[in-house]
Amino acid sequence: MSPSDSNMMVVREQTPSEALAVVPIQVFVPASQTTTETDFEPTPMLQIEGTTETTPETPKQLQETTPTVPPAPTKIHPDAEDAAALLMMARTASYVPKTDPGVPSFSLALTDSSHEGASRQETEWTKSPESANLIEELDNLVQKIASSAAKENNKSPQIERGTGGESSEKFRTPGGLYQITDDMKQKCYIWGTRLKEDADGNTNEYEEMCTLIGQGEYILMRMHLVSLQAKSDIESQIVSAICLILNQKNEKRFQEQIYCLPPDIVCMALSDHPKGEFISPKTKREFKVEAYPSFIPFIDKKKLTSHQYIFAPVCHSGHWWLWLINTRKRKCHILDPLHKKAPSDERKDINKFTGYVFSRLITYTGGKPLQKGENEKKIKSSYVKISGQKTSYDCAIYVMKWMELIEPENIKKGKYEWDNWPQEEVDHYRVEYASRILFSEMNRERDRAIRESSAIRLSKPSSVLLSPFCQINSADIETA
Repeated sequence: MSPSDSNMMVVREQTPSEALAVVPIQVFVPASQTTTETDFEPTPMLQIEGTTETTPETPKQLQETTPTVPPAPTKIHPDAEDAAALLMMARTASYVPKTDPGVPSFSLALTDSSHEGASRQETEWTKSPESANLIEELDNLVQKIASSAAKENNKSPQIERGTGGESSEKFRTPGGLYQITDDMKQKCYIWGTRLKEDADGNTNEYEEMCTLIGQGEYILMRMHLVSLQAKSDIESQIVSAICLILNQKNEKRFQEQIYCLPPDIVCMALSDHPKGEFISPKTKREFKVEAYPSFIPFIDKKKLTSHQYIFAPVCHSGHWWLWLINTRKRKCHILDPLHKKAPSDERKDINKFTGYVFSRLITYTGGKPLQKGENEKKIKSSYVKISGQKTSYDCAIYVMKWMELIEPENIKKGKYEWDNWPQEEVDHYRVEYASRILFSEMNRERDRAIRESSAIRLSKPSSVLLSPFCQINSADIETA
């Protein structure tokens, strides 16, 4: 039979692999009732939510210019009348009449049984079990569509969600209201961590990228944000910025209980006392807070003395660990992402000197020392057994995340029960921290960060870009 002697109808069949699938039904009509090719107008295929279109298309040539991440698919709701018509047609097509020379038979193509239907010599009209299930499915679908259509008529139009994922925060700038979506975080990360080099070999690493307004103006340059790139050691300025941001969070945890001490003074003190000597081999003097005036404005004196717990990040020889100080019980714990105890005698000396620095900082702001007299130079700090980093470069990520999440009162008998993160999630925190810093309300340059991030264009929908724990490099992006 020629193509002009048949029409195509689409219904759905329930299969083990998917709830609904599209299957073709060949409807054979006598030649006298068919239309000519010139008069034939194909009926558009009815696409029902939950189905897939099986009509093959000619492959399109892939473009190598600037592919973009495909937008999220939108739902298509057919009219209830169309679905009802489809159901009626399916009911008609599901019956297999006795073969008659003058009347062509109907064949339901649920399997490759078109020839089987023609060969059957049935004496009466029957309905197959497969078609019964199909009709029941379509009947239910019609009821749902009709009910949904009634509800839709009573609703106001919904605003479609952006393709960048769930928004975690909204903020308003002079340019308008923005949502921090996954897509925007990725673009922010790309913009903030990319170095550009000119023809003379000069880079933009000293470009000022962020100014956090707190007790003072804390400035971050691009070279600091670049340290958030994959497999890189993170600069102390990034950890300090996260401390300042956490301390400003409107949460009881940070407003009343925990104060995160920016590590700048401690890091500078350790550079002057590299082996934990109390008399600096560089300056020939003991540690004094007043010797570091440029970092004093970033210490919140009130919180340092009023909060029960102090989280104090420490970095030495490229490795980060976290001090947890209970100011009321005068007890100190160390959470090290790599070690369960002091790895060397030198580290023990460094810990003693660091404890002395913390005690002096608390005293400088009007609090009580952690120990009195000479014992201030012998402050004991016990290591907490906690699962930590799996690499040699993620210690700062763990320290920053611990400040945000660790509950100090749950440290018991030198242990802390902790479900560690998969490595993909740890990698993704680098993206999160870049956007958290640049999109912070404390950042005076936030509008610029939004504008410059928007100029970034994701180049192609690769597995890297679509991963929930994305890690992007220059090969995955282009600038608009």
